[in-house]
Amino acid sequence: MTPEQSAWFAETFDTLVENVGRALLGKDRTIRLALTAMLAEGHLLLEDAPGTGKTSLAKAVAATVQGSHHRIQFTPDLLPSDVTGVTIYDQSSHRFEFHPGPVFASVVLADEINRASPKTQAALLEVMEEGNVTVDGVTHPVGRPFMVIATQNPIEQAGTYRLPEAQLDRFLIKTSLGYPDRASAVEIMAGAKDRTLNLPARITTQAVGTMADLAQTVHIDASVLDYVARLTEATRDDSQTSLGASVRGGLALVRCAKVWAASTGREYVVPDDVKDLAQPVLAHRLVLDSEAEFAGVTAEQVLARVLADVAPPVLRVA
Repeated sequence: MTPEQSAWFAETFDTLVENVGRALLGKDRTIRLALTAMLAEGHLLLEDAPGTGKTSLAKAVAATVQGSHHRIQFTPDLLPSDVTGVTIYDQSSHRFEFHPGPVFASVVLADEINRASPKTQAALLEVMEEGNVTVDGVTHPVGRPFMVIATQNPIEQAGTYRLPEAQLDRFLIKTSLGYPDRASAVEIMAGAKDRTLNLPARITTQAVGTMADLAQTVHIDASVLDYVARLTEATRDDSQTSLGASVRGGLALVRCAKVWAASTGREYVVPDDVKDLAQPVLAHRLVLDSEAEFAGVTAEQVLARVLADVAPPVLRVA
């Protein structure tokens, strides 16, 4: 990436954040994380209470990139074919025709994903990993860009199916929206309408693919890669974790750091990019041991300690 390309990337990224921010007031960091997940070609997991703007975020991102948006309300009786689509025999043409499911969209909101059965969860997560759907031996690509924004309600856990750790690892970033500050809440209530309506597109889906390709050309020094490796190793060696961040977690952190660097107008990654993203990228990949969990320790606390203990690379001046 050249300095000119990084300047264009940062300007375009800020335009996208500003546009989505018109629908989601006071949530710039969460918006930046969502767009980072999209441009790193990954998926986002939101753990939040109802009514915090999760649907608005998905609709606003889709509208901003001139893409399509579908919402899937996950329930215990939802079938995998309800997500991916089904092949139906057409008597008039004497042929089987594929009817695509709601997963065929630029942005898919998987609302309360933990309420569906593990089989249905697995069907969605397979599409997330492969980028296509196979029905009756025929493969159907879902297109590009493709991002799943899955939500979980942390309050009501009765009758839910917790996502296994191996499936949580498939999500590039996990974060939350939270409630808006008072000034933003007053402004939202004063409007009393869906702010995603008539939201203008700022970029085409083809340009999103161009930005994603460009972000992966951002330079990352071997010392920063070593820093990422030491961080993930430290999460595995920590006495309070039974399972730390995998190599996939390290790769996810590198992909996100490249987008994060480009979004600030740099064509290279610095250790602060890694620090900024470590919590949303790695925390949900940690599994605490039973004693730590019983004592009330959180994955975020473990990761904060790891970040404090593992020294970042020092800038060398020639």
